Amino acid sequence: MLEIKNLTIKYEDKGEVVKRINLSVEKGEIIGIVGESGSGKSTLIKSIVGGLSSDSEIVSGTITFENRNPILSRGKEIAMIFQDNRNTLNPIRKIGSQFIELIQEHSNLSKNEARGKAISMLKRMNLPDVENIMESYPHQLSGGMCQRVGIAMAMVFNPKLLLADEPTSALDVTTQAQIVQELINLRDEYGTTIIIVTHNLGVAAYMSDRILVMKNGEVVEEGITSQVIRDPQSDYTKLLISSVPKLRG
Repeated sequence: MLEIKNLTIKYEDKGEVVKRINLSVEKGEIIGIVGESGSGKSTLIKSIVGGLSSDSEIVSGTITFENRNPILSRGKEIAMIFQDNRNTLNPIRKIGSQFIELIQEHSNLSKNEARGKAISMLKRMNLPDVENIMESYPHQLSGGMCQRVGIAMAMVFNPKLLLADEPTSALDVTTQAQIVQELINLRDEYGTTIIIVTHNLGVAAYMSDRILVMKNGEVVEEGITSQVIRDPQSDYTKLLISSVPKLRG
């Protein structure tokens, strides 16, 4: 489904921050990319949808989604959720207004039809009193509720690929577990392929089929999650395992 070959990305002031990355992702997989801040993992995932900053560039390599440029699939077939979705929402517009506009931008639905679709998606995220949420501003919702709104918006067109950039790091442990479970449910229900970037190896270990461990822009270990966790080959992976609390074992 997604193929990354020999990808190298550099920033004007930092040099190469992603170095010769190769990754092949199959339909329905959940891939966890882990590493400390500055390891290049967020840069890698943003490059898939053309989300790199103006001071960065792809030096070499290719990214293809179903044998085409993934940027052409952004919006419906590829969606993204972020670390703190509240910061991606317009603070002076109600949730409902923003959600309806998003749906209408990518479909031919009427305003009433778009509203119904938005409400349906919020309900699927197990949000309470969705009519009230539609009439709320982002600052009136908790962090966990905003993340669920973000997931609902990302999943409204049932994308084939969902990119999640640190979607739980700003949340308390209980809410983290709930959001992780929501993402797993999306894969199980819709067959959505998910790539999740996180510094928390516990989160990646709980939900991922495969894990990539990144350090200083390079992949230092890759493999089936159970194998990486039980028999890590890299000293850096061993350090991550020893230092990160486990999530539900």
